[in-house]
Amino acid sequence: MSTGSRRPRLASVRARTALHPAGAAVSPRVEPIGSPESFKSRAYAALKDAIVAMDVYRSRADIRLDERRLALDFGISRTPVREAMAQLEREGFVRAVPRRGIYVVRKTKREVIEMITAWAALESMAARLITENAGAEEIASLRTMFAKFENGELHARLDEYSEVNIEFHQTIIRMSRNGVLISLAENLFTHMRMIRRKTIGEQDRADRSIRDHLSIIEALEARDTKRAEELVRGHALGLADHVAKYADYLD
Repeated sequence: MSTGSRRPRLASVRARTALHPAGAAVSPRVEPIGSPESFKSRAYAALKDAIVAMDVYRSRADIRLDERRLALDFGISRTPVREAMAQLEREGFVRAVPRRGIYVVRKTKREVIEMITAWAALESMAARLITENAGAEEIASLRTMFAKFENGELHARLDEYSEVNIEFHQTIIRMSRNGVLISLAENLFTHMRMIRRKTIGEQDRADRSIRDHLSIIEALEARDTKRAEELVRGHALGLADHVAKYADYLD
């Protein structure tokens, strides 16, 4: 193939992925896009999006990624896919098993609780910084996220609330305006996103979640630094307690 106009274009991964029986490879559905960035960067972003979109904790079956199939779907050589896989392995999203292939990592209960505990420390510090630095309008904008779930709409729109719940926590981190804190939280939250999506519909977590969020917003609006820190930290550790008690699928 020439290196001119017929140059292959990398593909991006759609939100849906096809899950196969235990040990079978996963072939994400893809569509062609332009490639202003390097193939490795595009492959990394696409694969990470695909992994986050999977319901990793739905079953105990191993999820294997087919490197060759992905390269064919992306329309590129296996080298950038292999490089992207190596980066994802360093970040704890996949693991390479000699002579078997690449598998999506499913965290243990202990690992999940440790991640949530670390997140509690980062997010509570972000809350402190918000009370000290964020504008009133910026803080008030947090309330608009939950307006659509009033009047009994919460459980009728639980999937939508799950995404808003995730957006709320990401926004708290961004509003800290602390670059190092944001960087530390980014990769950690990508792992936690899958857990939050799984747990939000369990027990009465959705109801408690929205109550906690509104209390956190009130503390931020009042510039009550100590209370905001305590509420945010307690909210996160409540998730850790829930995982410890009920997440048997992580054992």
